[in-house]
Amino acid sequence: MKKLIKEITSVFGPSGDEEKIRKYIKKQINNYVDNVYEDNLGNLIAVKKGKSNGKKIMFAAHMDQIALMITHIDEDGFLRFTNVGGVGHNFLPGTPIVFADGTIGTIGVEKLENINDLEMSKLYIDIGANNQQEAEKIVGIGDTAIYAPNFSENNNRVISNYHDDRIGCVVLIEAIKNIQDNNNELYFVFSTQEEVGLRGAKTAAYQIEPDIGIAVDVTATGDTPESHIMDVSLGEGAAIKIKDNSTITHPLVKDLLIKECKNNSINYQFEVLEFGGTDAGAIHLTKGGIPSGTISIPTRYVHTPTEMVDLSDVKASIELVTALSKSIF
Repeated sequence: MKKLIKEITSVFGPSGDEEKIRKYIKKQINNYVDNVYEDNLGNLIAVKKGKSNGKKIMFAAHMDQIALMITHIDEDGFLRFTNVGGVGHNFLPGTPIVFADGTIGTIGVEKLENINDLEMSKLYIDIGANNQQEAEKIVGIGDTAIYAPNFSENNNRVISNYHDDRIGCVVLIEAIKNIQDNNNELYFVFSTQEEVGLRGAKTAAYQIEPDIGIAVDVTATGDTPESHIMDVSLGEGAAIKIKDNSTITHPLVKDLLIKECKNNSINYQFEVLEFGGTDAGAIHLTKGGIPSGTISIPTRYVHTPTEMVDLSDVKASIELVTALSKSIF
C-alpha cells in the first residue's frame, strides 16, 4: 500500500486536467471490476455487480488536486499565477512545483516590509528563464502546476503533498481489490473537479441514481498544538462524518456506518467539521435527494505540501468500504 500511496500522490492531475491520474487509476482497477468507463465530465466510474435484491451504493473519491494556474509572464521570465482550489498562499514561498511536462520551478516572494503583507499577488514562479521569450517557450498562460512530489514515512505515519484526496482513491482501489461476493451493486467514482465545486460527483450521481452515496475524503484533525478544536485524531480509526459545510449526514447512512464498524471490529471516530465539504455535498442534493455520508481519513496539515496520515486509519477506511459492500439495509 505504501508503494501505491507514493505513486498515486505523484501523478499529475489538477482540477480540470485529470487525464494522467485517470489512466493511472484505471490501470490499477481494470482487472477487478465488471465494468469501467469515463463519463462526459471525466469521472472514472467502476462497477462491481451485486445480487439482484441488493442496493445501489455509490462511493466517491476525488482524483483532482489543488494547483496553480499561470496568469502572466513578465519581461524577465517570472510567472504570476492564481489558485485552482483552496491553495493557502502562506505555505507557498520556497515550495518546488512541477508542470505537466515535467518542468520544475520554485515559488519566490517579493520583498515585504511586513510578513503580514504576504498575498498571492506578491508571489511568482521562477523556472530559471532569462526573459519572457525564453519562458514562453516552456510554459503558457493557463498552464497548471502542482506541488513537486514528495513522500516520506515515519513509523506508521506517511507524509505527502496530495493525500487530499489521493488517499481516498487508495482506499477505493484497495477495497475494489478486496471485495468479493458483494451483496450490493457498487459504483466507485473517481471524481473530477471536487476542489473547485464538487462538480464531477454531481453529474456522476445524477447518472447513477444510487440508493445511498458515500464520499471518501480527508478531514482535518484536532490533535496538534493549538489546533482548531475537534475530536478527530490520527491513529484512532476511520472518521464517520456527522456534519461539515456541505452536508449533514443522513441518519440512515450514519447508523449504517456505525453498525458495520461495530459488527466488523473496525476502529472509528466521529467527525464534526466546521468548514469545508466533500463530494457528499453534491451527491445528496441530486434529483430527488440521495441519503449520503462520508468516510473520512484523518489528515494533518490539509492543503499544504506536507499532509500527514496514519496507515491504520487508511486500513480502517478500506475495511469499512469493504464491509459496506455486503451490508443489508
